[in-house]
Amino acid sequence: MPAEQTFLFADIESSTRLVIDLGDRYLGVLGETRALVRRAVEDAGGRVVDARGDEVFAVFDSPEAGIAAAREAQRAIGEATWPDDGVVRVRIGLNTGIAAEDQSHNLVGLEVNRAARVTFAGHGGQVLLSHRTAGLVDAELRDLGEYRLPGLTDLERIFQLEVPGQPDEFPPLRCGPRRRGLKVSLADDSVILREGVARLLEEAGMEVVSQAGTPDELLAHVETYEPDVAIVDIRMPPSGSDEGLQAAKEIRRRFPDVGVLLLSQTLEPVFAVELIDGNPVGVGYLLKDRAGDLEEFAAAVHRVAEGGVALDPELVPELDSSR
Repeated sequence: MPAEQTFLFADIESSTRLVIDLGDRYLGVLGETRALVRRAVEDAGGRVVDARGDEVFAVFDSPEAGIAAAREAQRAIGEATWPDDGVVRVRIGLNTGIAAEDQSHNLVGLEVNRAARVTFAGHGGQVLLSHRTAGLVDAELRDLGEYRLPGLTDLERIFQLEVPGQPDEFPPLRCGPRRRGLKVSLADDSVILREGVARLLEEAGMEVVSQAGTPDELLAHVETYEPDVAIVDIRMPPSGSDEGLQAAKEIRRRFPDVGVLLLSQTLEPVFAVELIDGNPVGVGYLLKDRAGDLEEFAAAVHRVAEGGVALDPELVPELDSSR
């Protein structure tokens, strides 16, 4: 059996506001923040698994190493010089458990998702630990109580790590009762991207019932959880070509009541045509950037769930010209 590892997520709080306030300067601030977190991770003996957008995902062989990295990252970020109109605050969360490694060397599994959900419950400057990690370390911790984290069935007891020289009083955690709505299965080989989309969907009142990193996982999840919609990245392991599209087509064949929404980094009309293939019912194709507009994205998911079609505005002229 694989050994337990400790998973750490770091996420910049209010990053959208920073982008608006800083404009082109945000790229430099983002790069510096990532560098500080990466340095803290590597100095503690950890490994950065993924870094996309305003988030960093790292793994450690021991919870003590993860805590050391979290403390150092918060100290370095707190002491760094930031623009007066763009002070950076990062929330960090840790969980310990077993994860699987896929063919792209990404770590996947429930305990990775739990680490991300613990992180996103926190506030900038805060370090949160799951019950499992807290029980393995001798550290100064504050018991914050039990919470129901989005997408997880069991209550999670969450602890706050005291970081010397950093604030220790924060608002209530950003989580509460799980809202019921459309059931959604997500598939993307990046944990960070999946979690970002999951948070957006849950903010819109939907329930993310499963997350998958491979097409085979996705198909198994659709069969098990019977979602209303499957949201699928086109390019997935093992080759990163069109495995997501093929899984989407298989869902359409085997589970006709499940809507399918493809997400793509770039515009590829041929994939949209192949998915629709004369049956424009309960399907969609959007650029990933559209997820940044919660209202627009949620409307597209609902439209697909109700049997309609949701096509990216940039795609429509391409399809018209190909007819």
